[in-house]
Amino acid sequence: MELNLHRLWIFMQVVEHHGFSAAAHRLYMSQPSVSNQVRRLEQSLKVTLIDRSGTRIRPTAEGEVLAEYGKRVFLLAQEAVAAVQQVSGLASGRLLVGGSTTVGTYLLPPLLARFAQQHPGIDCDIFVGNNEAVLDRLVAGDIGIAVVAGAPTASRLVTETVLDERLVLIAAPAHPLTGRDQVGPDDLADARFLLREPGSQTRELQEQALAQWELTDASRSDVWGPEALKQCVSAGLGLALISEHAVVDDVRAGTLAILPINPLLRSRPVTLVYRRDRLLSPAERAFTTLLRSVGRWPRELPEPADGS
Repeated sequence: MELNLHRLWIFMQVVEHHGFSAAAHRLYMSQPSVSNQVRRLEQSLKVTLIDRSGTRIRPTAEGEVLAEYGKRVFLLAQEAVAAVQQVSGLASGRLLVGGSTTVGTYLLPPLLARFAQQHPGIDCDIFVGNNEAVLDRLVAGDIGIAVVAGAPTASRLVTETVLDERLVLIAAPAHPLTGRDQVGPDDLADARFLLREPGSQTRELQEQALAQWELTDASRSDVWGPEALKQCVSAGLGLALISEHAVVDDVRAGTLAILPINPLLRSRPVTLVYRRDRLLSPAERAFTTLLRSVGRWPRELPEPADGS
C-alpha cells in the first residue's frame, strides 16, 4: 500500500472545500482530473474516502481519519522547510503575511517595505481578506502568520496584541453635521449608516456602536471593503465608522470629514496571530520582531481644521 502525497493533497483540498469543483478551482485543475486523482488514491488504499451519495460530498469515516493525518503530514513538511531555512538564515526565502482588510491595506505595506530594506533577499507577499477569511487560511496552514484587527479566541492560535486603533465616524465634507463641535446619538437618528460586509471585524464594531447609541433600527446599507466604503461616504450615500488609519489621506485631501462623536468609541487591538503547533520560519520570526518594535501605528490622523 502506497500513499501518494500529491493525491493526498488533492484529496485534502476536496475535503476542505466541500466539493470537487471548488477544489479544482483552487488547484487550477479540471474537475475530472481532481476526481480521477481522488479515485486513484482510493484504489491505492482500497477504501472509499469520499461519500458521493448526497447533494454535498463529505468524507467517509476512513476519509476523516486520512484527512486528520494529512493535516499533520503537511504541517510537518512546513516545519521541515522552516528548519532548513534556519540553516541559511535570512539570506533568501519568502515571507507571506496575512492581514485583515484594514490592517493588510494600511499597516502591512509600509511594514513590509521596511522589512524588505532590512532583508533584501526575502520576497514578501501579502494575503488580504476580512478576519474570517484570514483566520480560515491561517488555521488551514495556507498562511504562517497574520496581523488582524480584534482578538481571535480560537484555541489553536497564539495571539499577541501589538498595536491598537480606533474607529472614527466619517461623512462627506458637505454633510450637515460636518463642522459641528460635537455630534451625539440624537443627531444621528435620521442618518443612513454604511456597514462593512459580514465577516469583517469592523462590521462587528459598527453593530456594537449602533447598539450603544440605541440606533439599531437606523437606515443602513452594506458595502464591501474600506475603499468602497470611503467612496460611498464621499459621494454622500451615508455615514460610516471606519479605522482612523484608513482615512488619513482622505481627510488631508478634504474628500472626507470626521465627525467628533460623543461618547468616544473604545479602541480595538491589532493582533499578531499564528498557529500554536507551527514552527515559525526565520523570516516570520524577524517580521514579528519588527512588528513588536513599532509601538504605534506608523500613520497619524491629522487634527480637524477647527482643532476640535
